[in-house]
Amino acid sequence: MTGITSNPRRLKGAPSRPRFYRAPWLHGLLLLCLLCQMPVSWAKGVYQAPQDFLQEIFDGKPPPPQTLWITREIGEGARAILGHPLRLMRVHYWTRGERSVWILEEIGKEQPITLGIVIKANHVEQMRVLIYRESRGDEVRQPFFLDQFKGAGLRDGDKLDRAIDGVSGATLSTRALTKLARLALFLDRQRNAHGSP
Repeated sequence: MTGITSNPRRLKGAPSRPRFYRAPWLHGLLLLCLLCQMPVSWAKGVYQAPQDFLQEIFDGKPPPPQTLWITREIGEGARAILGHPLRLMRVHYWTRGERSVWILEEIGKEQPITLGIVIKANHVEQMRVLIYRESRGDEVRQPFFLDQFKGAGLRDGDKLDRAIDGVSGATLSTRALTKLARLALFLDRQRNAHGSP
């Protein structure tokens, strides 16, 4: 019985394995925990509530909302921008002085993205992603992307007067935000044309 220990599964002098390696079920449990935590680190999130955005833009005293009714003409223009019907009878906006604020939504890949857009003198003053519901691609909420829209206006065909560099892996979200910037500029122009405040 030389070389045999009291534990028949272990040879004398063989290095002992840490307990972690003796429990393969623990590996599976840890992997499952990591996978369950991954969506939390992904993009989904409410980054700023719309009412908080309005409070910030209007220094804590937002004006009451105004209403732009979607006429056939406005609906056709919106459809040309979005590539689908607007499906709204009216759009609310907030205005004071030369500024108007629009809170609009558009589908990214599968879920709507809620965007706050400030228009001043027919140009984008500020854009902010308020709610992002997609599982990935939220780089579009970062300043390096959104700052491209500052000062943008519309040219012929209701296109932006500048090119917007997309974000790798967020092509559909990039398109959605570009459409919303165009839509806000278009709606603001319609508001002015119809003599709305």
